[in-house]
Amino acid sequence: MSDEPSNNRSEGPNRRNQEPQFNWRGFIFFALCAMLVGSALMFKDSEGKSITKSYAQFKEMLDKDLIVVDADHPLSLSRSASTGEEFIVGFYRDLKSGSPQSLTVSDSGDTQESSKVRVTKEQFPKFSTPVNLDFEKEELHKLLQAKNLNYSHVVDKDVWGSLLVTFLPLLLILGLIYFLVRQQLRSAGRGAMSFGKSRARLLAQDRNKVTFKDVAGVEEAKDEVQEIVEFLKDPKKFQRLGGKIPKGVLMVGSPGTGKTLLAKAIAGEADVPFFSISGSDFVEMFVGVGASRVRDMFEQGKKNAPCLIFIDEIDAVGRHRGHGMGGGHDEREQTLNALLVEMDGFDTQEGIIIIAATNRPDVLDPALLRPGRFDRQVTVSLPDVKGREEILRVHAKKVKLAEEADLSKIARGTPGFSGAELANLINEAALLAARKDMKSISTPELEEARDKVRWGRERRSLALSEKEKENTAYHEAGHAILIEVLEHTEPLHKVTIIPRGPSLGSTMWLPEEDKFTLRRNEILDDLVVAMGGRVAEEIKFGDVTNGAMGDIRQATGLARKMVCAWGMSPKMGMIEYGEDEGTVFLARDLGRSRNYSEVTAGRIDDEVKRLIDEAYATATALLTQHRDRLDAIAAALLEYETLDGSQIKEIMQNGRMLNPPTPRQRPPAPPPIPKVTVNRPVQTEEEDPGGLAPGLAGAPA
Repeated sequence: MSDEPSNNRSEGPNRRNQEPQFNWRGFIFFALCAMLVGSALMFKDSEGKSITKSYAQFKEMLDKDLIVVDADHPLSLSRSASTGEEFIVGFYRDLKSGSPQSLTVSDSGDTQESSKVRVTKEQFPKFSTPVNLDFEKEELHKLLQAKNLNYSHVVDKDVWGSLLVTFLPLLLILGLIYFLVRQQLRSAGRGAMSFGKSRARLLAQDRNKVTFKDVAGVEEAKDEVQEIVEFLKDPKKFQRLGGKIPKGVLMVGSPGTGKTLLAKAIAGEADVPFFSISGSDFVEMFVGVGASRVRDMFEQGKKNAPCLIFIDEIDAVGRHRGHGMGGGHDEREQTLNALLVEMDGFDTQEGIIIIAATNRPDVLDPALLRPGRFDRQVTVSLPDVKGREEILRVHAKKVKLAEEADLSKIARGTPGFSGAELANLINEAALLAARKDMKSISTPELEEARDKVRWGRERRSLALSEKEKENTAYHEAGHAILIEVLEHTEPLHKVTIIPRGPSLGSTMWLPEEDKFTLRRNEILDDLVVAMGGRVAEEIKFGDVTNGAMGDIRQATGLARKMVCAWGMSPKMGMIEYGEDEGTVFLARDLGRSRNYSEVTAGRIDDEVKRLIDEAYATATALLTQHRDRLDAIAAALLEYETLDGSQIKEIMQNGRMLNPPTPRQRPPAPPPIPKVTVNRPVQTEEEDPGGLAPGLAGAPA
């Protein structure tokens, strides 16, 4: 490919995204129209205004000798060339304005009084009387001859001025409407009929270029799409052997795993045009717009072949047909039909490859996934420990990282993190180091950022009473002891009674390695650990709180999956009861019912309760056996607020800490709020039978 076409393509989107410039031509046009209208009106006004008199008033003025005729005040018969109307135009003596009643006209045309007081012509107003000479000509001649008056014939020759005044305002309004509508259509989307135009954006390859070096942690996915890059670089290599490159590649993976980044890297490696569009961009309120945009998108692809077309979140337009809630003739179905036809209608030799991304492949239409359309599915899974370290190193290049910072330790402590979460971790660590006025990011900042991303930020400003702190300390101590005592649990990471996220305290454990399967003994021990907080509260205080709500929810979910999905209940056997409820498609699953009877449902509930009760009994026995350690860990938590796993292990082995942590400086307590006595009505038990206002809940976990 030459450099010139690529430059033209890269400049195209920038030119389309420019803001509309000021319309100087329209401004000059309106200014000229305004000047013409103003001059025409001034010309009309310069002729002087005349007072319209009826024909009867004109005869009355003749009888009273009020009409003045001289060289400065002629009497004329005027006819308009545009309308053909005729008028008697002259000047008269206005008695109401105080003009002299006895006047004489000299030969020189000056009007004088008998007292020789000169009267100027501005004292005589102008009048006009409409006449019809076809009927009033003879009568008019007799009246004027009786007064020895003559008139002259005048034709109104200002035809263009009349037409200008008449039609120019209309032209001005039409021109204004034209320019306003034209500007609106331009800003609305490159013309009035742009609804069916594709909204695919052509990304420039000369800037922000992404290659496979910028993508880490998905080595298998990169290997699968490497063939696409080689085909786009050298298509004849595959065509010689008769092989065909996949027409479409569907990337499937959890949110944040790097599907869009991988698609950009393919385009960057192949150095071809890259069209990017979202699935929601096809769907509009107008019927048929989505199908038209699909056709236009493929037309653009053929003009820029070889190229890549990337459709993000294709499940917005590629959902299963026939399962729509709005009937069969749905706009999304029409768009999907057009997409199916276009994908199966063009040849792979044209060099157009479709790449789509989704995290809900279960809701896609089967016709979209068949060979010939999306031939290959690439699973972009969560990275393993090696991939997480590579991702952290990629994002660490953009920040100032200290030399002693251990990214491998952070990678081991972030199982289940996606690429987006790891990028967020590096960013949070940079922000934390900047708040501390540090010159670089070290390992403690990275660990604090990891804890913040996974469990939430510390809420040290939350004011807790000593009683609630003690309850939280025993709750978390119960979890910590069971993690250390039980055999099939993960290593303890940290225990804290500092509120973090939605909880008042946290017991954190991290696996030593990535785990993809769960053993039955491990799940049973997890059930016992979940019961530890409630049991510790009961042992110490003889009462329980609602802080174990999250533990109960977690334990119930694990026990039900053991019985219904994982076949770990000897009583219920290896049978799946119900279907996977992890990803629900409402339109498809709305009418489905469970596939077991009411009797079986009762047996399932009994088995789930049995597992929970056994875990509770085991936790009670173990914590009662280690009651002294429970008190010691709770006291240490009340003193130091946060303990590491090694410090908990020291207490379990020696009964005390050999290397206690340095106590953190607590912020000064806020001044006490003065009590205000308010006269309130006494509330009886009938008015508040519960004794507590609804909605009060702590959440130590």
